[in-house]
Amino acid sequence: MLAIGIILLVIGFLTGVSILWTLGLILTVVGAVLWIMGSTGHAVAGRRHYW
Repeated sequence: MLAIGIILLVIGFLTGVSILWTLGLILTVVGAVLWIMGSTGHAVAGRRHYW
């Protein structure tokens, strides 16, 4: 999710499509939060890792 968010951010920035920029930003933030929660050992949705 984090990688897809960064890819969408780059594509949205290069093409000027604002919806891709917005979706990329949202996916990047959600992916970062899930990554941090998983790396600290906190269970995400009942799983040790969210993937």
